[in-house]
Amino acid sequence: METRAARNIDEVVERLRIIVEETRYAGSPMGYFAALYRRVTLEVKRKIVEGYFDDNARMERLDVLFANRYLEAYDAYREGRPLTRSWRFAFDAADSWHYIVLQHLFLGMNAHINLDLGIAAAQAAHGSDILSLEDDFKKINTILISLIDEVEAKLAAIWPMLRLLDTLALRTDEKLAAFSMEKAREAAWRNALDLARCDDADRERRIDTLDREVLEYAYLVSGPGILTGSAFLLVRLGELGSVRRKIEVLS
Repeated sequence: METRAARNIDEVVERLRIIVEETRYAGSPMGYFAALYRRVTLEVKRKIVEGYFDDNARMERLDVLFANRYLEAYDAYREGRPLTRSWRFAFDAADSWHYIVLQHLFLGMNAHINLDLGIAAAQAAHGSDILSLEDDFKKINTILISLIDEVEAKLAAIWPMLRLLDTLALRTDEKLAAFSMEKAREAAWRNALDLARCDDADRERRIDTLDREVLEYAYLVSGPGILTGSAFLLVRLGELGSVRRKIEVLS
């Protein structure tokens, strides 16, 4: 049975809480992304309440449209209904033991940022109105970058060697993470500009093409080659605790 879409950011937070609890109880790695996503959503909500954005009502609407794409994909997957290729791949990964936590997070972010974000932004601001959204859209980058240290600390609690690597790298990993996030969101913004100017039929064709392209990124994340794959296996063997504990750490 299809679940009703969230109507406001509070309902988004509650739905994410339920998913985190469901997946934690089931011991499913699907909960890794849900836990991190809930943390980010709480921070966006805080900024909306503070009046951080130029148009806070519109940003809540965008947040809800964006989140509903994930929530609907999650429900569709659980109920055996059709969903995008990129989300199906991300959810299917939960059945594989060898993926590290970071790969699960990247697969979720790949589907949600590289596919869903541009679609949701185009829904929030149609046609030429999309241009007025740009400043607030970019303010989200600042919020995400502000959370990098917190997320890294959570990942280090799961894989302690990360602390040593962070020290040896002189924190260049944070700069790379911020750079990668900005690049992904820049691509999402270009997708939003493109989709906002399409008619309904052309929009669906473009979304289908984009979904295929995003799936190619998922293949790269899941199969990074022999050397990187071997390194990931060592990370996986060094991760501490059960799936339940990892979800709790990320929450």
